Amino acid sequence: MPSATAMGDQKASKYYPAEEEAQMKKARKTAHPTKYRDSLTPGTVLILLSGRFRGKRVVLLRQLEQGVLLITGPFKSNGVPLRRVNHRYVIATSTVVDIAGVDEEVVERVSKDEYWAREKKESKGEDAFFEQGKEGEVQKKETDPQRIEDQKKVDKALMANIKKVPELEGYLGASFSLRGNERPHEMVF
Repeated sequence: MPSATAMGDQKASKYYPAEEEAQMKKARKTAHPTKYRDSLTPGTVLILLSGRFRGKRVVLLRQLEQGVLLITGPFKSNGVPLRRVNHRYVIATSTVVDIAGVDEEVVERVSKDEYWAREKKESKGEDAFFEQGKEGEVQKKETDPQRIEDQKKVDKALMANIKKVPELEGYLGASFSLRGNERPHEMVF
């Protein structure tokens, strides 16, 4: 019978992995640029289909990357601020607003991702969390003064163009809704 040293100096391992090492899968998909519908041109009046402002009519200012649209109400006519909206959640209408005169510098700044990034909040302790509810005060989120100024600059030029067209301001202020037997796929907007 051969001795233990004759079989080799290798001992059996005490650890055997349950599964093979995870191999990274190769990505088969490539990123394609977003193809917007032909009806989504700057100045087109859109109907929002989802989100807080669903049913509102808004004005398209610019197409951004990755399928996002920059829109505004204008805030004065229907309360919709400058926002980014996914192009899949809008219906384009045949109504077009002249956006000439809108401050390009402001639109350029608002179009960047950094403008929409949220600020990091410092975490308060557990005690501070329970203390904030005791006072009975409602904590209202303050809007950045820069955003208010940008909204006013965009709305000023846009509202001047809207007021030139009769009944357009009322159209933008009215909400869109469907009644019993109305089918949106059969409608012409």
